[in-house]
Amino acid sequence: MTDAATLHDKLHARLAQFARFGGTPEGGVHRPEATEANRDARRAFVEWLKAAGLEVRIDGIGNIFGLAALAGPDAPWVMTGSHLDSQPYGGRLDGTYGVLASTLAVETLVARHGAQRPAAVNFAVVSWTNEEGARYQPSVLGSQAYAGVFDYGWALDRVDGDGVRLRDALDAIGFLGTDMPAPRPAAFLELHIECGPLLERAGHRLGVFDRWWGCRKIELRFLGIPAHTGPTPMAERRDALVAAAELIGAVNALQHAFPDGALHCSVGRCAVKPNSPNVVPSEATLFVELRSPDPGVIADAHDRMQDAARAAADRQQVALEIRRDELRPAGRFSTDLQALAYAVAEGLGQSPMRLDTIAAHDAVPLARLCPSLVVATPSIGGICHAPDEDTAPEDLNLGFDLLYGMLERVLSHGLDGARNL
Repeated sequence: MTDAATLHDKLHARLAQFARFGGTPEGGVHRPEATEANRDARRAFVEWLKAAGLEVRIDGIGNIFGLAALAGPDAPWVMTGSHLDSQPYGGRLDGTYGVLASTLAVETLVARHGAQRPAAVNFAVVSWTNEEGARYQPSVLGSQAYAGVFDYGWALDRVDGDGVRLRDALDAIGFLGTDMPAPRPAAFLELHIECGPLLERAGHRLGVFDRWWGCRKIELRFLGIPAHTGPTPMAERRDALVAAAELIGAVNALQHAFPDGALHCSVGRCAVKPNSPNVVPSEATLFVELRSPDPGVIADAHDRMQDAARAAADRQQVALEIRRDELRPAGRFSTDLQALAYAVAEGLGQSPMRLDTIAAHDAVPLARLCPSLVVATPSIGGICHAPDEDTAPEDLNLGFDLLYGMLERVLSHGLDGARNL
């Protein structure tokens, strides 16, 4: 039987392997969706799934599934995984850790299956397309399409900042699939780094997510008039970037209109045209995010943001367009899967911390289909989406052990049986 230390060594070897796909000198990865680096990671993942004896499917939006029908086609499917795309110049663990740990756990359980009693469930490992939402918006795109939030055609027609459709980008790297997606799961489990500081600060080594926060994402554009920055009189300028700057300050100030910590707000991206030092900016596109567990806070903040945007446009005498306005409502993860996570963690000598996730995860849209849960390991310094994103090796091992233990229980006892142990 493979011992824990050997599995941990395999996990770290895989993490090192995948960190080379889009690896940066700073120690992170640059692997946005459907880039060459993303293609290389996808290829390595598919090779691993095939070597493990899993059936590989690539669906119409490039989601990659590895299927192990251990209990037969009529048995329930338990799905586990995350994503392989990264933020621009992001970290090596976000998403990738969950994919690799899930694959190693399922691979090992499949190899051990012959010596055990009949399996109670089938397994599906998954790497979702475009979770990060860095190159294509919205985020968690592949899992939302799979969950039926919107259809595949609409998702494939999303364009990046250069006007390249996701359909064409996936085709160019050889991952515009034609296979049927994995069967609908009876449960979805996702292992992730926390991407925040709370576990480390509290001295906990494992987290179990209780709720996910709601999020409203708005893409808006100010439209002015291009002009020479030298001779054009100041009073006659229609500067889109000045209006955008006003709104950025207003969005940041929204936090003060609510109780401390009730609202997380940001403008994470600004695209300016023509983006020349001596041309008055004629276009400025902002990507605004408003996050809260309270729907009322999000609605109020959204109204205030719109008022601030209109006021900025009026002051600078520019036009305002709302290009995208997307709401992801707040919700809760499965209490039954939480109970399973706590029971397995107790066997590992751990008392996990109950957390909210403010960031989105693929487990959120999957919760529309089935019981769903994210479990987490600490992020050193709370750092995520950055090259120095990291988790202590022993905590990565512990997170793997938690996921493996949960999958092992449901394999032997089924979802209901595992919850009642």
